[in-house]
Amino acid sequence: MAVHVTTQEFEQGQNTTSVDTTTPVLLPGPLRTKSSGAQRRIILDFSRQHVTGETMELLFDLADRMGLTERMNEMRSGYNINFTERTAVMHHVLRMPRGYDFQSRHPRGNTILGDVHSVLDRIENFAKERRRGNIRGCTGKEIKNIVCIGIGGSFAGPQAVYEALRGDAFAAEAAGKGDRTIRFVANVDPVDFDLNTKDLSPEETLIVVTSKSFNTSETLQNANMARKWLMKHLSTKSDVDDDDLRDMQIITKHFCAVTLDVGAAEAFGIHKDNIFPMWDWVGGRFSVWSAAGMLPLSLHFSFDVMKSFLAGGHDIDEHFFDAPLGGNIPVLLGLLGVWNSTFMGYHTRALLPYSHALRKFPSLVQKFDMESNGKRVTAAGMPLSFQAGEIDFGEAGSNGQHSFYQLLHQGRTVPADFIGFMESQSSIDEEYTTSDTGSLDGWDGEVNISGHDKLMSNFFAQPDALAYGKSLSDLVQEDVPENLRQHKVFPGNRPSSSILMTKLDAFAVGQLLAIYEHRTVVQGFIWGINSFDQFGTEIGKVVAKGVRAQLNASRRRGASVQGFNSSSGFLLEAYLSHRK
Repeated sequence: MAVHVTTQEFEQGQNTTSVDTTTPVLLPGPLRTKSSGAQRRIILDFSRQHVTGETMELLFDLADRMGLTERMNEMRSGYNINFTERTAVMHHVLRMPRGYDFQSRHPRGNTILGDVHSVLDRIENFAKERRRGNIRGCTGKEIKNIVCIGIGGSFAGPQAVYEALRGDAFAAEAAGKGDRTIRFVANVDPVDFDLNTKDLSPEETLIVVTSKSFNTSETLQNANMARKWLMKHLSTKSDVDDDDLRDMQIITKHFCAVTLDVGAAEAFGIHKDNIFPMWDWVGGRFSVWSAAGMLPLSLHFSFDVMKSFLAGGHDIDEHFFDAPLGGNIPVLLGLLGVWNSTFMGYHTRALLPYSHALRKFPSLVQKFDMESNGKRVTAAGMPLSFQAGEIDFGEAGSNGQHSFYQLLHQGRTVPADFIGFMESQSSIDEEYTTSDTGSLDGWDGEVNISGHDKLMSNFFAQPDALAYGKSLSDLVQEDVPENLRQHKVFPGNRPSSSILMTKLDAFAVGQLLAIYEHRTVVQGFIWGINSFDQFGTEIGKVVAKGVRAQLNASRRRGASVQGFNSSSGFLLEAYLSHRK
């Protein structure tokens, strides 16, 4: 077991964290009291994993042989650990507070961190102006709607963080009373854009296009769709007669961009003052900490809320880089992942947050973990002698219990992470308290617990149910009919870990996301792979270019389908022959 404690002073900008590296199954006495005051706690319980003390020592030995600590320090110091693309991996720098001593680790540390905070300052000022009503569209109306266009990490990260913060009281209050909206468009399927914009007023909408290269085909397709949508609805309302100037005015007032290629964004027509840079040392799947996430989410929730998100991530960075391996939460999770996948042969992993607000979190982790570690060769380019990476999936509890938990309990063995919180994100339980009777409408009257307690009862129960199961002798004692006994046997001994946190707000969202990012990095270091390139995402898109060329030729000139295998050729012919 490992416990990470964050003091109120750290949240306010002072680096004062402490780590308890206790390992007993039961929490030590002080952790069962309420004496922690304003301190946040993250408790990792991995007592139900298929490990012993000896197993963990062997895993720490493996970490030493693979140079885990050295690799972590190389990452921290900005070495080019992305070997294939010859870049550093420094998304943790995006979370460093102003004035942090990065210069002692990197020769350009002050410059790099200065650039980061220069962009953050621009985001803060832009967000404040928008929230004051000073950012207006081409017809003079206040911008109230944000439409984020991106794909991959540019989409999954901001959307997951948005969903996680919607129910937080402070973030919700900062967002306003419902007259401000934020939408996310990723799929090249035009239905995605249509559904996300059909109820919005173009006059009150700002489009934020996020593409590191500003050459991502799906993103540019949707960006061009957004431009046409704005032109269609706003051209007749502009007081500018010249077509080119009118179009320029619309794009200037209604488009922002986040990109590495500022020139490409300007060529699209976006004004330079509305372009927020990112850097080649930020991987797309880790880019939510950059302007890719900070810009749209600050526009919606306020910069103060999102600054707390960054602080939570930085808190875990300090823990990850400084805590001993035996009490280091991301390291422990990573070592357990390697153990389950490589040694135990469990190639699938479930992430089960008992929080409705985290319903998009499993898909975000799936995105960056499988893209990072789904590799077939070592960092040196030699074929691996084992399979790296896991199949990640999950859903918020208790919805998942009525879905794939059947498989978890009686089908395949799937290691699982359960995530829960001591406090509810909502005050609805208290709001339905009736003082005259002392009862609570909406509570479970039979056992008299709140909705959050009922949710958390499942968080505590499911790991034990997976671990202990139910034997045939148990069923005999319960007088279960003989013909049903085998159907109701639960083998048990299913491994899981539990993460219990104090509450879910912007700071905690930052903590949780950084924990799982670092877990992915740890597993990649142990496997000896490069977790930071993604060539596997490119091959299908390259093949699709040939298909698009064929579709264009067939639609415009009636060209026959040529150059494809018989299966693809048959399907293309069927597709092209269809008429509405």
